[in-house]
Amino acid sequence: MVGSQPCGSSVPRPRDPSGPDGRTRHWYEDELGWPTAPGQPVRLLVGRRFDVLDVPARAGRAALCRLGPGSPVAVQGDRMRLLVAAGSAEELPGLLEWLEWGRLVPDLVALGAGALMDAPPPPYAAPARERPRVGRQRAQGAAAWLRPPRPGREVEASLPALPAVGGAGDAPDLVRLVDTVATQCHRIRLLRGCAQPLAFS
Repeated sequence: MVGSQPCGSSVPRPRDPSGPDGRTRHWYEDELGWPTAPGQPVRLLVGRRFDVLDVPARAGRAALCRLGPGSPVAVQGDRMRLLVAAGSAEELPGLLEWLEWGRLVPDLVALGAGALMDAPPPPYAAPARERPRVGRQRAQGAAAWLRPPRPGREVEASLPALPAVGGAGDAPDLVRLVDTVATQCHRIRLLRGCAQPLAFS
């Protein structure tokens, strides 16, 4: 018959219109309630549900013990992103001054309202053997969860915060977290300086 399909042939399935980016966006917006920015790749709007401390991965390792088990942590290249309570980015300069760090730790960067963070793929998207480990080198452009957020839980309640700002009573203390990270950032800079060859004129 004219126009009939040969026996055994199969009609190709329509492609998923959402695609990987659509599924990722759905996971963040619908399951976590975190807003995303328009466009691709998927990026998270910082400053609404959380702020971010962006630190060298080596410094971030020491801070993991200061975080609660529900505090999300992402890695991208040689940087670690520690999610903290919304509003923390505005508090960071004054907090560093109070801790007497001042401008000694330029590697400690706070991302707050108006900033964007690359959205790591949801944890279900990567086999366990491919999930990142602390210290493992990754491509500079690839973000991944080291400690992913968990849908169905109030993630924000587990984020480090200043005691006066709020958060649950058992939330990690932002002051101790920042002091730990600042100490490690400063130590890394000193070691880097010692490793530089002396210049003779």
